[in-house]
This record gives sequence, structure tokens and C-alpha cells, in this order.
Amino acid sequence: MPPFLLDTSKASNEDFKMTELQAGLDEPHFCPSCSTTEDLSNDGGPLPSSRGKLKFSLLYRRERCELLVSGLEAWGLPGRGHTGSAVWARLLQEVPSRIPGLQCVVQEWRSRVVKSCSRPAFGDHFVCSLRDAEVEKTTLKLEVQRFDKYSRNAALGEVRVALRELKTSRSLAVCAELQKTTKDIVGEVLVSLKCLPISQRIEVGLLKVKTTPPCSTADVYARIDVSCRRHRQKHQKSRPRAHTPLIIFNETFLFHMPEPPAWDCTVLVSIYQVGSDPRHLIGQATVGKSRAREASDHWDLVKKSIQQPVAKWHPLLI
Repeated sequence: MPPFLLDTSKASNEDFKMTELQAGLDEPHFCPSCSTTEDLSNDGGPLPSSRGKLKFSLLYRRERCELLVSGLEAWGLPGRGHTGSAVWARLLQEVPSRIPGLQCVVQEWRSRVVKSCSRPAFGDHFVCSLRDAEVEKTTLKLEVQRFDKYSRNAALGEVRVALRELKTSRSLAVCAELQKTTKDIVGEVLVSLKCLPISQRIEVGLLKVKTTPPCSTADVYARIDVSCRRHRQKHQKSRPRAHTPLIIFNETFLFHMPEPPAWDCTVLVSIYQVGSDPRHLIGQATVGKSRAREASDHWDLVKKSIQQPVAKWHPLLI
């Protein structure tokens, strides 16, 4: 078993099976036995704690510098009903930086939405240009989402594969248990907060954003959302800016804050690409008392510095 699958196999050796098959350079060969083995047949239904399973195949064509992802199929997903499901695929690449764990999104796709199906076969295949030297430091992340056109999509689970285990001209078929979704750091954002209790407002300053080198020349903009006592206020947007590794915004936004000051507010900063349809999210940062330690420390400093702006860097996640 390859090293990148050892952690998963320790959790449950019977929930994970992988088979390597010889394949042609033009057509990937998918393992037919993955859906017929006893522990993957799902005849008895998924385990109570199971998030579901995902099956797919990978093929790297060195002579074409292409990565092919195909044969996407899921089953045992929670919440069966009339909602649909889709797979969001991202190629993540490690970036040397002072920011620990910084990743660059090389390319991303979304499969078609399959509705009202307990075992959706998405039937999509994705091709990405990837140089041989980049394979060693690239990871494929496949996230299964529940699609609902009336509300936000819900992440059901994810599977990650380190591409360093791929072999030229050989198809790798993977059947994996979905794991809890985790966020990846794709940059930093400098945010300042100032509490104005007399006017019952909170001032959010968007100063700078650091990202990895962009893959697109399209401009970006920021969207600021503020929630106080579980009530979300109307969002505000920044002016478009050129997408560079360091984006200077230097804009401030005023939001209403209840009286007395509600210190359970949450500020969400989202960076989007201009003109993309559907809307393309580059990354998000959240500041609030109930969030991570850095975000909570920032909020504590704001409480101690009434009417004084307090700026702090926060990780940009996706």
C-alpha cells in the first residue's frame, strides 16, 4: 500500500481498497472489481458514522503532461432525498513561503449535479496540464457536496491523493471512505476592526491581501459580511482590484452594532474573481470570538481598544 494511504488504512483497513491496473495511453482502465468486493458492495448499508464513499481513477500521461481524472462515483451519502450531489475537484500545490502550509490552487472543476440518486455516477472526466516536475508536490482534493439551489451547498466529505504515487502510463483506481472536510491556506488578509459604541457601529477595514501567483488575469473584489447575535446584515463589496500577489484595498465599511455592544459578532471576508459565472471564490477569512485562536485574540484586542482601530493578519482559507 502506498504511503499516502497508510493513515487512512489505519483508521479502517476494510473501508479502503486500491488497485493498480495497466492502462493504455489514450483510454484509462477502471478497476471493475472495486464495486464488487464484499466490503464495498454496500448491501448492508453504510456504517452509522460513515460519510459515504467515493470511487475514481487517475492516469498521468507523461508524454502529454496531462492528468486525467475519470470514473467518479459515490454511494452511501447521508441525507438521501430530492437534493442533488456533485464533486468539486481541486489540484493543490505546495508553495515555499513563511506562511506554514501555504497552497496554490493550480486548477479546479466541478462535476455535473446528479439529483435524487443514492449512488450517483457523475460520468465526468477532467484533464489538467501538469508538468512532470510538478507532480511530486501536487495533491488532488475531491470534495463531495450536497447541491441545493435554494440554500448553500453542504460539504459531505473529501478524499485526498498525493500524486507522487502515480506511475506513468498506469491507471490508479481508488475506492475511499469520505473524510471530514478541511480547509487549505491560500493566502493572508490584513483586517482592521474598530468599535464605535456611541454611534452603535463597527468599522471593518480591508487593508491588504496576499495570495499565491494568480492563474487568471481577471480582477478580484472583496465581500464583507457581518453577523451579530445570529442576525446577518446586508453585505458590502469593495471596488475591483487587479489580481496580484499583493492586493492593496485600503477600504473601510461601516456596519450597525446592537446596543450594548454585542461581542459575539462575526466578520467574514470573502475574495471573489470578477465576472466569473458561477461566482469563483478565491478564499475566505473569518474573525469572531467563537473562531480560531488568532481570530479570537483579535476580537479581544478590539474590546480593549474602544474607538481605536486594531489591525491583524488572518489566514485566507478555501
